[in-house]
Amino acid sequence: MSSPVKIAVIGVGKLGSKHAEVYSKLPGVELVGVCDSSESRAKEVAFHCKTKASTHFKDFIGKVDAVSIVVPSSKHFEISKEFLEHNIHVLIEKPITATLKEADELLEIAGKKNLTIQVGHIERFNSAFRAIKSVIKAPRFIECHRLGPYDPRVVDVGVTLDLMIHDIDIVLDMVRSPIKHVDSVGAFILSKTEDIANARIRFENNCVCDLTASRVTKDVMRKIRIFQDDAYISIDYVTQEVLIYTKENGGIHHKKIDITRSDSLKEELSDFIRCLRENKKPLVSGEEGRQALALALQISKEIKDSQH
Repeated sequence: MSSPVKIAVIGVGKLGSKHAEVYSKLPGVELVGVCDSSESRAKEVAFHCKTKASTHFKDFIGKVDAVSIVVPSSKHFEISKEFLEHNIHVLIEKPITATLKEADELLEIAGKKNLTIQVGHIERFNSAFRAIKSVIKAPRFIECHRLGPYDPRVVDVGVTLDLMIHDIDIVLDMVRSPIKHVDSVGAFILSKTEDIANARIRFENNCVCDLTASRVTKDVMRKIRIFQDDAYISIDYVTQEVLIYTKENGGIHHKKIDITRSDSLKEELSDFIRCLRENKKPLVSGEEGRQALALALQISKEIKDSQH
């Protein structure tokens, strides 16, 4: 593609409006329009981004090369399928779909038509995580905490599919080993789905990972700690800070890694556009989105089953 990539954003709530704003400023991209079930919201974002507004996503079929789909996860499948069937590439916010069957159908369509599916696991683009990728060799133990206050807007999924799935994706990318065993616990506090979740995952290569997610915690915490034979690495996603502890001369030496902070969403959307232009596989492909969904659904089901 040498001409501008024509794109639309479907769903312009809090996150979708950010997608639209980023696209409106990216070089080589033409933001054709935005869509939302709320006409006033669509018009507000369209005005801000100097583009067209619509309340029907099908209005963009035949007019765009690609779309960002930022609607509730229960609608991901229906909307993504429609665009893929009309030869339009999709970036789907996480989770890829509500079920594995839906994910498999989207992957099959994209595969047949040679279309790109990228899934919005934004932490892969966090500058702190990218800075330590080369340091991570063979993790033995990983500990993740993703905690924050309750958001009444998120009603269609539990905390596992809402928050923990970010860390699930990161861990699967780091460990790259089949899963041997999963043990999950959680609690339903303010909603009809789990609001606190903990999962211990043992991989075939004997790496163990402990994941905790909460959406009923006063303070925001987004941390991951990685222990391997030669180092202990601590990442704070919020401050984008990294500390590396290593053994030197019989003692523990630690250093802070200097990181050039970047806008993770801009990096993610730029990667999507680059993949379309150069026909490359995305950093977070549809297949990887499916893997994260499979584990998240397993954890969520174990927690639900334990309540009875």
